[in-house]
Amino acid sequence: MLIIPIKEGENIDRALKRYKRKFDRTGTKRALQSRKQFTKPSVARRAQIQKAQYIQGLRDAEEI
Repeated sequence: MLIIPIKEGENIDRALKRYKRKFDRTGTKRALQSRKQFTKPSVARRAQIQKAQYIQGLRDAEEI
C-alpha cells in the first residue's frame, strides 16, 4: 500500500504526480502483468539471455 503524505497547501496534481512516480518505481504493475500469464522457465531464460546480448551489443558499440 502506497502512502503519499500531502503537504499543507500542496496542489493535488503534484501529489498525483508523486504517487504515479512512486507506483512506477515499485514495479507493481509489471509484476501483476507478468503473473497474469504463466511463462515457461526456458522461455524466461531465453528472454533474459537475449536482453543481456542486446545490452552487451550496445556497450560494445559504445566502446568502439
